[in-house]
Amino acid sequence: MQFKIKNLYINGCPAFIRFISRLTAGLLLGATLSLFGCTSVGPDFKQPDPPAVTSYTTQKLPEQTATALGSFGKAQRFVPGKDVPVDWWRNFGSAKLNTLIGQAFSASPTLDAAQATLLQAQQTYTAQMGSLQYPKVNGKLDGQRQKFNPSIFGQPGGSRIFDLYNAGVTVSYNLDLFGGNRRSLESFAAQADYQRYQLEGARLTLAANITTTAMSQAQFAAQIDATVAILAAQNKQLDIARQRFKLGAVPRSDEFTLLTQVEQTRASIPLLRNNLEKANNLLAVLVGQLPGAAQIPKFTLADFNLPTDIPLVIPSELVRQRPDIQASEALLHVANAQYGVAMSTAYPQINLSSNLNSQALAASSLFGAGSMVWSLVGQIAQPLFNAGLKAGIKSAKAGVSAATANYRQTVLQALRNVADVLHTLDNDAQILQAQAAADASAQASLNLIQQQFLLGSVSYLQLLTAQQQVQQTQINLIAAQVQRLTDTAALYQAMGGGWATASKKETALLSQRTELVLQNTTGHKNFVRHLWNPN
Repeated sequence: MQFKIKNLYINGCPAFIRFISRLTAGLLLGATLSLFGCTSVGPDFKQPDPPAVTSYTTQKLPEQTATALGSFGKAQRFVPGKDVPVDWWRNFGSAKLNTLIGQAFSASPTLDAAQATLLQAQQTYTAQMGSLQYPKVNGKLDGQRQKFNPSIFGQPGGSRIFDLYNAGVTVSYNLDLFGGNRRSLESFAAQADYQRYQLEGARLTLAANITTTAMSQAQFAAQIDATVAILAAQNKQLDIARQRFKLGAVPRSDEFTLLTQVEQTRASIPLLRNNLEKANNLLAVLVGQLPGAAQIPKFTLADFNLPTDIPLVIPSELVRQRPDIQASEALLHVANAQYGVAMSTAYPQINLSSNLNSQALAASSLFGAGSMVWSLVGQIAQPLFNAGLKAGIKSAKAGVSAATANYRQTVLQALRNVADVLHTLDNDAQILQAQAAADASAQASLNLIQQQFLLGSVSYLQLLTAQQQVQQTQINLIAAQVQRLTDTAALYQAMGGGWATASKKETALLSQRTELVLQNTTGHKNFVRHLWNPN
């Protein structure tokens, strides 16, 4: 016996197959018509309105920041409406940083986990769509050998042994008149969207963490060098104080005062080295490498440039740019759809099922006209009393309220985040301006004292003190420079990292997924047409 699934044809039983085809097609047609003629209970999801503000701060910020001396003292200009680049970290001009972030995107366990979770959500949606939108068709074929004794029914004759063959097809479908299944699919689609935004947020956070950690590594290395120079100058001062004490020129307390300074400076170096090692270990983990075997580049401040034109997304657009806000909106969509699912349980549930079976004593007679047994069942169930039904609906509605409040809180936190960074960048520029001026003043003072020292008008101790002051101002200047770099990276992150700009087309396709669940029935109609006309 030959069986072709594609053409739905079994030699010797075309009538059987035609019956199955039309029976299944009838159920599918009912499913298609239910999508055309019925609506889903519960409120349709509406995208929240953007915040009705035009500025992040109550006071108008200057169009550009203050300027200072040095490579990191350039003024930064905020450009409203400018798109944030997807690879925003490239604006810092560090080839080492670009390579490191590229390695992290391909090897980070955090991204691997987020991608796997997204795939899981997408496959769950696909599985649920297949089980909820389409009828279930199950086939059965079995053969058995039985022994029958007529005497148990009081009939004469001996025991007889015979073969029994059974073949059948069962088709069942839930006629989703009130949209419970469609709301459920809507929920699964929104959950997949949520996981996608989580993945984008993980990428943004990973890039920002690597950028700021690399800058911190450069800061600690530079501060260690400056502190070691300070320690060397203080040791020379201490040696001079000890010699002068032996000559009776100064009291012993001067030696002890300088010794205290030396040891305090010496104690600060291990702390800086500890911070440097922590930065190296963090970079190793961020790029998916073992800290003990990682090849982490050594960053210096010379590896970075300060971006001057900074994109500034307006508040109404920020909610579409930040992945955390989009993820919170997706959770709101999930809660709204689940509320519709809960409401649908209070409405009638209609289930259609059909069975077509053939039973015969010989395989050749299995599909004969006299061996057919069929049934077609329609069932409607309406809840009459369910003490927990109303509470379940109220619980789902409360879930919508909670998701709405969480969304509002996420938006508020995002606006606060941007406002904080904007204020910080303006203040960073002023701090750097002051630190650069202090460094220039200390350097000018050192140059003057060096000239006086050559003329013999100042002591070597005064020269060492001036050199130490220059090193200390350089430590403060390094911190101010790096703070300006890291806060610029924080603003790129607060603006959403530009992921939405690069994936507008993909985002549009994802936003249409739920509409397809509710409106698009092309797949149903094609499937029904194929069953009615297999060839």
